[in-house]
Amino acid sequence: MFPLSSIAASGATPSGWQLVWSDEFERDGAPDAAKWNFDLGSDGWGNNELESYTARRENARVEHGRLVLEARREKWQGCAYTSARLVTRGKADWRYGRIEVRAKLPAGRGTWPAIWMLPVQHTLGGGFWPDIGEIDIMEHVGYDPGVVHGSLHNQQHNGDKGGKPVTAQTLVPDASEAFHTYALEWDAEEIRIFVDDACYFTDRKNGADWRRWPYQQNFYLILNIAVGGLWGGAKGVDESAFPARMEIEFVRVYQRAAG
Repeated sequence: MFPLSSIAASGATPSGWQLVWSDEFERDGAPDAAKWNFDLGSDGWGNNELESYTARRENARVEHGRLVLEARREKWQGCAYTSARLVTRGKADWRYGRIEVRAKLPAGRGTWPAIWMLPVQHTLGGGFWPDIGEIDIMEHVGYDPGVVHGSLHNQQHNGDKGGKPVTAQTLVPDASEAFHTYALEWDAEEIRIFVDDACYFTDRKNGADWRRWPYQQNFYLILNIAVGGLWGGAKGVDESAFPARMEIEFVRVYQRAAG
């Protein structure tokens, strides 16, 4: 089990952890191609989303020490919106550790930003979601401002076909006005999700097999803003909310220090 860790906005290394991967967004321009790939396309992404994901600077760039993901109202590849979805897939992935993302979230009905993880290998069950597992470190839907969600999806608990993920939520009233550190702590037996110093989500393996606990494998990180979708668009989309930005000051991945 994890001891509760103190999270510092200054980015001091949490006690008992060592930094193994990070992006501090210190160089203006495109996101670092050594660390990030782009997911591209406009097929709804299984959620009836309205955006087309691109690799353009208009949708993803580093400026003034921050990564900016920007969803825009513009026609592109048959869609009415564009956005960006950055992934570490093919660049970096991890089994267990602590992941911190310091971010300011977009505002506006129809925005659906997320910080989340999927497994590298799609081998569990039928090889499809939700059997393979999903870890949601942060989700926020614009029609419910300031309410931040952390969730786990698996075969037994998922958001498909009327099922429900293992989930919790917390209130961050200024999530769209100020930066907060969204963090995950994860090992073979337990997952915790934090906002700043507060752990608001805990789930434990408790002897479960892969159908309930598919998290004993390598996962990669995803940062994105969806527009609309089954959840994000449940109360429609406010066209005047765009362009909408998620700004990120850093991404840091830690693993347990030796000894």
